Amino acid sequence: MQTSNKNIATRVIKNGTKINIVVGDKKIPATLNDSKSSKQLISMLPYTVKVSRYTHDYCGVMNDPLRYDEKDVHYGWLNGDIDFARDANYFTILFKDEDESEQFGDQINLGKVDGDLSQISSLDSEVDMKIELAK
Repeated sequence: MQTSNKNIATRVIKNGTKINIVVGDKKIPATLNDSKSSKQLISMLPYTVKVSRYTHDYCGVMNDPLRYDEKDVHYGWLNGDIDFARDANYFTILFKDEDESEQFGDQINLGKVDGDLSQISSLDSEVDMKIELAK
């Protein structure tokens, strides 16, 4: 976990799969972890999901739920997390309020945004996010 720079993701992933989150002409680098859920998402790439902005995240419903290990289900998030919320098949990118997040359950971490979180928080209120493998 890194806490020295509040403008980047708190979570650190040493090894993982590099992806891009494409919104219009903007490419936002990110890293997926090696969980069962992330591996399934990787097998689906490229994948597009319509997301809407909320107070602390962008969130959209996936057509089908991701598989997961029960041990990966938790409450809360870290800023910059890319999560799957199993209670409603939500794909979500969380960019703030980690200190208030413990009330939100059914979270499964998929990875994190790489770089400045303003790349996410400055997007329009409703966007199509295309997730693709980085080249």
